[in-house]
Amino acid sequence: MYHVYTIKNRSEFSKTLVAETKDYDLALQKAQKAVEGKEGYNYVVEETDGSMNSYGELIATVVAEG
Repeated sequence: MYHVYTIKNRSEFSKTLVAETKDYDLALQKAQKAVEGKEGYNYVVEETDGSMNSYGELIATVVAEG
C-alpha cells in the first residue's frame, strides 16, 4: 500500500494525507498532481506492508519525494 502526503515548506507538522493506493505509478501521479502549481509544497510517497512497531504505528518506507 502506498500513502501519498503533501508537506508545506518541508515541515513534518504540515504533513497531509492525499491518497492511498496499491499502484506505485498511480501514487506518483496523484502526488505530482497534488503539488502542481502550489508553491512551497512537496510530496512524499511512503510504502507500507501493514507491519506495525511496538507502539502500534505503521512502519513506512519513503519511496519517492519531490
